Amino acid sequence: MEKTSLSYHWQRCFSILAGSFFGIFLYIIYISNVSSYLSDKPETCVNCHIMSPQYATWNHSSHREITNCNDCHVPHNNFINKYYFKAKDGMNHAYVFSLRNEPQVIFIKNEGKEVVHQNCIRCHKEQLNDPKLTSLVYNHKQNMESRLCWDCHREVPHGRVNGLASTPNARIPLLESPVPEWLDNLMNESN
Repeated sequence: MEKTSLSYHWQRCFSILAGSFFGIFLYIIYISNVSSYLSDKPETCVNCHIMSPQYATWNHSSHREITNCNDCHVPHNNFINKYYFKAKDGMNHAYVFSLRNEPQVIFIKNEGKEVVHQNCIRCHKEQLNDPKLTSLVYNHKQNMESRLCWDCHREVPHGRVNGLASTPNARIPLLESPVPEWLDNLMNESN
């Protein structure tokens, strides 16, 4: 009889502990606005404050009218690869930002460079195959094979992004606080 009550006690403790961890996990998903990352909304990119210059420079570019961040920065060869890339990149970003290891100025990684380059070619295929346009630039076809698009088109679409100083007066969408009003009021009262 004693073994059964001891076993029941451990099962109950484990259930409470597992429920607590599950609740904390759900709260972290809620407070970090994870569902927003499934969309293609550019405002999602400013969930991380370090992306403000990139958002602001894109928002002042001609690309703003026809593209969003994912059109350029996520592979489009198939649905699975798109969301795998987004998840992998998102987990890396979450890790870096959670540990406060973000640099003052961010740079695209090699894998991301290849994705952006392929997306430039995908979107601008008609222009790249138009002999009237390509004949204006000496060796354009050869340059496309040996260079990245932005080696020549440096300021498309982000302009000169040099960290926080590149867009000092830019307006970016303010994030809605994920903290429930009752908790915010409680925290303000204790201060």
